Amino acid sequence: MNQEVKDKGIYDTNTWAFFLMLCLATLTLLVVKKTFVENETTAFEILDQRGEMGMFHAINALQYLTIPVVYLFKFTIISFTIWMGCFMFGYRITYAQTWKVVMISEAIFLIPEFLKICWFLFVFGDYNIFDIRAFYPFSLINLFDTETLAAKAFYPLKALNIFEVAYWFILVYGIHTVAQKKKNIAYAIVFSSYVLFFLLWLGFYVLIYK
Repeated sequence: MNQEVKDKGIYDTNTWAFFLMLCLATLTLLVVKKTFVENETTAFEILDQRGEMGMFHAINALQYLTIPVVYLFKFTIISFTIWMGCFMFGYRITYAQTWKVVMISEAIFLIPEFLKICWFLFVFGDYNIFDIRAFYPFSLINLFDTETLAAKAFYPLKALNIFEVAYWFILVYGIHTVAQKKKNIAYAIVFSSYVLFFLLWLGFYVLIYK
């Protein structure tokens, strides 16, 4: 019993306690980014002078309040996809366990948000709102000239980044740890379910974008 608890490590954490911490960490980073990065651009200074910041404050407040809702929706969709993969491969793992693995794995995406804040605060000098929205640390979009890049390519190129790839392997580790089965099957589950649908979604996005 002790060995099992030790092996599962963080996956024995209380689900809703971790969810609350994740939401609070995300909220903190979002507030810092908007306050010290986005609100310091020339565009926001002009709007402030015109007295037109009310709408943007309302949008910001809505973003803050919907963090838990967005996470719940995202985790539910991804968890169902991976859980179906587990079922197809004969992996005995509950939906609740899969949901927890997905939730814990999401923490990896706090790192690029932190790096983005540091980049614009301490490295990048004269930036505008377009620079902020076009930048994502260690993503494919950094290999292209964003001023000439087609609008429909922004999201896919930002989505394909080192943290997304790391997320895949964290999911594999989580499924392997929770289900206590061979890791090669966990790889097959994650890559034939979530990763496959993720790449198909990016392709679909490019096709339908107008």
